[in-house]
Amino acid sequence: MTTTNPVLYLFASAAPPTLDIAKVIKDAQSRNFDVCLGLTPTAARWLEPQLSELARLTDHPVRSEYKMPGEPDVWPKADVIAFAPATFNTVNSWALGLTHDFVVGVVAEGIGKRIPIIAMPCVNSAYVQHRQFERSAAELRAMGVQLLYGEGGFVPNQPGQGRPKEFPWRLVLDAAAAATRT
Repeated sequence: MTTTNPVLYLFASAAPPTLDIAKVIKDAQSRNFDVCLGLTPTAARWLEPQLSELARLTDHPVRSEYKMPGEPDVWPKADVIAFAPATFNTVNSWALGLTHDFVVGVVAEGIGKRIPIIAMPCVNSAYVQHRQFERSAAELRAMGVQLLYGEGGFVPNQPGQGRPKEFPWRLVLDAAAAATRT
C-alpha cells in the first residue's frame, strides 16, 4: 500500500470537537495529507451514523479496535500522527502506557517508532486540577510528543462552557504539516 502524499493518522477521543471531524479531514486533505481516521470506542459510537461516509472520504476504513492476529494492516504507514481532541482519560492512559484503546496503543507504540506525534487535549479546567493530568502532560512531552496545551495550544474552559466550534484544529494540522517537512 503506497501513497505519494504524507500519511496522517488522525485520531480522536469522545469530546465535542470530534463531531466536526469530517471538516478536519477535508482540511487535512487540502494540505495534501492521505488521512487515516482512528477513534476511541466512544468516539466511534458518537460518529456511528457517519462512519461509512468518513471511510469513503478518507478512502480507508475507520478504525476503533485492534485487528485480529494474522489480519493484514489496512492502512499505509504513518508519516505523522495527530491526536485531537485527546480527553482527560486518553492523555492519562497514554502517559501511563495503558493501551486498552486501539488509538492509544498506536500512539504509545508510535513514540518508540519515532513517528512524529502531535496531540491537543480537550479538557475543562476542573479536570486539569487533578494532579495526574499535569504529570501526564509532562510525561508525554518528555517522550517527544508535541503537546499543544496551554499558551499557543488548547486552553481549558470552565466546566459546561466548552466551545467546540472554536477548537483550534488549525494548530494541530499546522504542526502535522511542519512535522512532515523536517
